Amino acid sequence: MGKTGGAPEGPPGDAEELPAYAERVLDVADAIPPGRVMTYGDVAEWLDEGGPRQVGRVMALYGGAAPWWRVVRADGTLLPGAELRALAHYREEGTPLRQAGPASEGHVPRIDMRRARWDGVTGTDAGTGARAGADTGADAAGRAGGAAVGGAGTHT
Repeated sequence: MGKTGGAPEGPPGDAEELPAYAERVLDVADAIPPGRVMTYGDVAEWLDEGGPRQVGRVMALYGGAAPWWRVVRADGTLLPGAELRALAHYREEGTPLRQAGPASEGHVPRIDMRRARWDGVTGTDAGTGARAGADTGADAAGRAGGAAVGGAGTHT
């Protein structure tokens, strides 16, 4: 996790090249539509490579310039240390949330996984059915120079 209380950081330097697996993970994160989420395990399954921990590691090391809040825990709990920043993104994007009960620590809502989970196909651009992570060229260009949460750099 990053130095900013759990929020992902960008890579240590702009000029560093990302490992191929990290680039693929971040491409999937970039493809998740606003208001939708995928779990760490969903991303690994979609790529047919690695597992939830490997995806989490990529997001922690390199995810600052990607929409990190859209790659989540399977139970819908918010990223520890980045709950308020993630919650602001979820509310801005209209991500379905479930209110926390009074017994919940901090009363922070969870993501409503039943309604927010994205399958990687539905809701794609113009109904083309394009797979998550498909390189449109615009995705890579849009990432270049993006501000990272808690760190500098991008994943291009």
